[in-house]
Amino acid sequence: QVQLVESGGGLVQAGGSLRLSCAASGSIFSIDAMGWYRQAPGKQRELVAVISTGGSTNYATSVKGRFTISRDNAKNTVYLQMNSLKPDDTAVYYCDAVHLGQVHWGQGTQVTVSS
Repeated sequence: QVQLVESGGGLVQAGGSLRLSCAASGSIFSIDAMGWYRQAPGKQRELVAVISTGGSTNYATSVKGRFTISRDNAKNTVYLQMNSLKPDDTAVYYCDAVHLGQVHWGQGTQVTVSS
């Protein structure tokens, strides 16, 4: 099993920045892609950014140029640096990790951007 714990969420004004972290523990050998998703009230969960073990990244159009995903394989941690935040970025942010073909999810961390 893989356990994921997110941290770094909070309340920030529009234009501000936050950095989310997600640490993996448990049977973490051979974790493949890791990523961030978000879910706003009344909306479906959507992809924010993903990163492969080799560092290849992919972003949602809405966050390109503002968010940066990175990972530290030695620490089994993935990060999401969020700059120029907008009220539309308000959501619960979830970390995920693919391990032996299965997707594991964290519990989520709330990000609230005030206007």
